[in-house]
This record gives sequence, structure tokens and C-alpha cells, in this order.
Amino acid sequence: MRAWRGKALKGLAYVGMTLLACTMVLPFLWMLASSFKPQSEIFAYPPSLVPRTPSLANYRGLFEQMPFAVNLFNTAYIATLFTTLAIFFCTLGGFGFAKYRFRGREPLFLVLLASMVIPFEVTMVPLYVVYQRIGWVDTHWPLIIPGTANAFGIFFMRQIIRGVPDELLDAARIDGAGEFGIFTRVVVPTVMPAIASLGIIFFMGSWNNFLWPLVLLRSERKLTAAVAIARLQGSIYTPYDLVMAGSVVLTLPLLLVFVLMQRQFIEGIMSGAVKS
Repeated sequence: MRAWRGKALKGLAYVGMTLLACTMVLPFLWMLASSFKPQSEIFAYPPSLVPRTPSLANYRGLFEQMPFAVNLFNTAYIATLFTTLAIFFCTLGGFGFAKYRFRGREPLFLVLLASMVIPFEVTMVPLYVVYQRIGWVDTHWPLIIPGTANAFGIFFMRQIIRGVPDELLDAARIDGAGEFGIFTRVVVPTVMPAIASLGIIFFMGSWNNFLWPLVLLRSERKLTAAVAIARLQGSIYTPYDLVMAGSVVLTLPLLLVFVLMQRQFIEGIMSGAVKS
């Protein structure tokens, strides 16, 4: 009786997880199918996931009617540059907090942690005023520079680097390595899985960033792809065929990055500490 009840609960759990997975996958499939349909067929009743006459006209229209290739390039280079700088500064900051003792280290780290609970929307208006005065509005610099040493990244890397044995660092010092050499030659290779997972988190966050670019950017050729797609929405008419095609183009690179690096992402998240 007990074994039968266990199998029934396990079956119910699988059914529940399958239904939950369907609720997440179906919207993506509908978006993908709609990107190959004309506007009139997208909202036809009864709805269908299979286009009657699949066509690439929406994708051609997207790149012909607006500078979407430029918008996509803006998104890619902002995300890549931001991720590269953020990984460097957050790893360096985490190394400092994890392996060096200096006056005010603990209070400074508490301030860093406290900054994580402040919603970005609270600081958005003051930041906009500052960037307007230094001439950064309608440029890409506010999307790259300010977040490169964020509190979450430094906290994450500090927790990982704390697991690096001090004996490794001392051995490198005895061999004549400088502190920056210890960072680049000993610490970074040791915590590479965590760096990879943090890089994926940063890249996805920057790629999906919408509110801050929407506030800052004005020129059509400086927009990111997400903002460019949002601007297709009009008060009277919205070309949902182009919106669906643009959403697919914007989503595919993220899926590709995650599929190619999912092993490093899971290893980095699950490691938590480095074996001594």
C-alpha cells in the first residue's frame, strides 16, 4: 500500500512538472510560429501553432523597415563589454575582500551588502540627472560603466575565492609572484567555473536590460534591440508580425549562449567552494 502511494505521488509530481513546463514552453512556441505568419493569421480563430504558409517576410521587413541590425549590434557589444569589465572588477573586488585584511573591511563589506537591497528604480532619477549633466544621456556609457563593480558580483566572487587555499597564494609569493600575478595566474584559473557562471548571469542581464536603455537612449541608431522592438508598438496600430520576428531574433542568441555554456553555468553555481 505504501509503495503504491509513493508511485502515485511520484506520478502526480511528474504530471505537475510537465504542465508547468508546458506553460513556459507554449508562449515561446506561439511566438516562434507567429514570426512566420502574416499579421492577419496571428490572431485568427481557432489559433494554430503551425503556420499555413510559412514565410520569412516578417524577418525581411524587420531589417528593411528599421535599423534593426544596428540595434542588435548595439545590444551585443554593450553586453559583451559590460560582461568583460564586470567579471574583471567583481573578481578583483571579491579577491580583495576574501584574502586581504585591512582596516574597515567588515563595515565596507556590510555597506556593499546593504546596497543590494536598494531597488534600482529608487536611484534611477538621481542617476539620470547626474548623467545628463556630464553628457552621458543618449550614449551607451551609462549601460556599461556604472554596473561593472556591482555588489552581487563582488559578494558572489568573495564567497567562491574564500575557498581557495591560502597555501596556494603563499607558495606563489615564495616563487616571487606579485599580488596581481597571484590574482591572474592562481586565483582566476582556480575559480574559472564560477567566473563562467557569473559571466552568463551578467551577459543575460545586460542583453535583457530594458528599462534603463528605454529611459536613456533617444536616437534610433543608438537603441538596443529590446527598446527598438518596444518602439514598434503604436497607440493605433502595432505590427505584431514584426514584433514576433524581432523577439525571436532577440531570444535566439541567449538560448545559444545558455546551451553552449550550461555545463559551466551549473558547475559554477553548484561549486560554492573550491576543493583544497
